[in-house]
Amino acid sequence: GADQLDAVVVHGGVARTSGQLPRVDGALTCLGTLGRTVTVEEGAAAAAVCALNALAVLESALGTLDRVERVLTVTGYVASAPDFHRQPDVVDGASAVLYDIFGEAGRHTRSAIGVAALPRGGAVEIELTVAVGG
Repeated sequence: GADQLDAVVVHGGVARTSGQLPRVDGALTCLGTLGRTVTVEEGAAAAAVCALNALAVLESALGTLDRVERVLTVTGYVASAPDFHRQPDVVDGASAVLYDIFGEAGRHTRSAIGVAALPRGGAVEIELTVAVGG
């Protein structure tokens, strides 16, 4: 069950987060489907919130974000209508936050994946994989 899952796994100099939804103060801020009820701009803002939540769980697990040496990969899941094809534009919201915070160390590989639905009706979910030092 869920009690066997962690928000972050750290192993061999790498930390990987579980998928983070666009939550602020525990409430989902962006529900729905891109290309139907959610605009690209709303989705990108939600992706930025997801990235900040991923950094929050990383900070909790690592003690400080100063241990993050490099953002390696961003995986973005976008709840998408069948004819919606702008997933990269949505996930750009997460990428921009990471670049703003980490500069060159925030550059990363990325996948932007359209899916039929996400947990709890969220429009976007973001996972991060980072290189960790000391």
